[in-house]
Amino acid sequence: MGHSRGGFSTKVHVVTDGKGQPLHAVLTPGQRHEMTVADELLTHAQGRAFIGDTGYDSDRLARKIRRRGMKVVICCNPRRKRGRRRLDRRYYRRRYRVECLFHNIKRFRAVASRYDKTARNYLATVELACAWQWLN
Repeated sequence: MGHSRGGFSTKVHVVTDGKGQPLHAVLTPGQRHEMTVADELLTHAQGRAFIGDTGYDSDRLARKIRRRGMKVVICCNPRRKRGRRRLDRRYYRRRYRVECLFHNIKRFRAVASRYDKTARNYLATVELACAWQWLN
């Protein structure tokens, strides 16, 4: 995966359902932008709204989300000058469930400290933690 001065760095991207249960997980190197996996995440997304953080703020992604019949609930980048979207705070409040999922996944020591050398093994560990989340 990605390298930095501190060693390996990896981002975990997860699609969840409305209750915060994981549906799909993807890894990217830590220095890579979130938008590189946005299309893959969108193919696995379900429901009435696509809720994401500022890293997924893109007009192209917003158009794709609307084409799928979903509402765009992505906080705009503060540096964005034109085309700012209104944020539906009622939906955006549900994003805490994703943060709770990450908290629960990182309770696995192997996920939190990233012992694995290969992305395949680390993704398997993340998926195991996601399966544990479904069982509890």
